[in-house]
Amino acid sequence: MSNRLPAIIVALVVLAGLAYSSFFVVQAGEQAIVLRFGEIRSVKTEPGLYFKLPFGFIEADNIQMIQKRAIRFDLDDIRVQVSGGKFYEVDAFVVYKITNAERFRETVSGDVTAAESRLRTRLDSALRRVYGLRGFEAALSDARVAMMADVRDQLRPDAESLGLTIEDVRIRRTDLTKEVSEQTFNRMKAERLAEAELIRARGREAGQRIRAIADRQVVELESKARRDSEITRGEGDAIRNGIFAEAFSKDEGFFDFYRSMEAYRKGLTGSDTTMVISPESEFFRFFQDAAGSIPGSSGAAAAQ
Repeated sequence: MSNRLPAIIVALVVLAGLAYSSFFVVQAGEQAIVLRFGEIRSVKTEPGLYFKLPFGFIEADNIQMIQKRAIRFDLDDIRVQVSGGKFYEVDAFVVYKITNAERFRETVSGDVTAAESRLRTRLDSALRRVYGLRGFEAALSDARVAMMADVRDQLRPDAESLGLTIEDVRIRRTDLTKEVSEQTFNRMKAERLAEAELIRARGREAGQRIRAIADRQVVELESKARRDSEITRGEGDAIRNGIFAEAFSKDEGFFDFYRSMEAYRKGLTGSDTTMVISPESEFFRFFQDAAGSIPGSSGAAAAQ
């Protein structure tokens, strides 16, 4: 019995290994391709425990697991040309599912990387075609939804040939290329400078117009002020002359004396005043006689 124990243990281990290699589990979100001697025997799409032939190392039955859930594939920095001739950089992503596992195995050997490499080429071409028929503004407007639907519809036949189903296509970013950005910036800068110069020119024109109006108003105000002052001065002189006339009529001698005193004050004011005049002139009559008699006037009157 002791001699058989090792053999029994080895047999149990072999049986356990055979049992373990005869079953496989498909998880939720997965599907399994059963390969027998390299040929596809079946595809298991539902979660559960399944039987297969053991001895996978001699390619009796091999299992290839493939994702069943939606997969996102990102494509960055795609250079596209719009209808206007300018180039832009686009970032996009595709959401797809592997719906035909047999075809997926036959075309790309079940390799997701190889499938996405083919999708990249076809998505790039579809984006170029769609953008090439429209202007840049379309990608920033409501037409963007229609553009993505167009790209998706163009991509679906190629994806189906790989065993894939395109669920959605989306654009994440649409930007100007570096060259176009510089050209656009320079154009916008020139436009802003021209607009600023136009605003400054309009400001200078408005300033000149306002200054002209103000200068005209100043001239009009000064003219009106001078006119009013002349009128007021004339009225004042008339009143003064009236007062003087009234005073003269009341006392002609005093008025004559007052006027002479004013003439002395105005004529002799200042230390540097020099007058060349005869002392016997009429101007100095009140210096010689308080009554203001002109010298020789009485003799002349007597002779007459």
